[in-house]
Amino acid sequence: MKKLTLSADPEVIEQAKRLADETGTSVSSLFERFIRLLARRHPERRVGRITRQATGMITLPSSKSDRDVLADALTEKYGIKK
Repeated sequence: MKKLTLSADPEVIEQAKRLADETGTSVSSLFERFIRLLARRHPERRVGRITRQATGMITLPSSKSDRDVLADALTEKYGIKK
């Protein structure tokens, strides 16, 4: 594996370290997962701010798309019956 040096605001670096610690992984692993996730996305599909912030924090079931998970969460939150 090759090394990569990045520059970022000190606040972002601290957030990355905190996230890595909370998820039991390394900053390098977080970065790698984030880049792989972005590479899989379609360029025409825009991702919202909250989704971008939450990216990599959970693993979705392979049987459901992110859109299905969001629909289920909103249905549950607002008590809408399918």
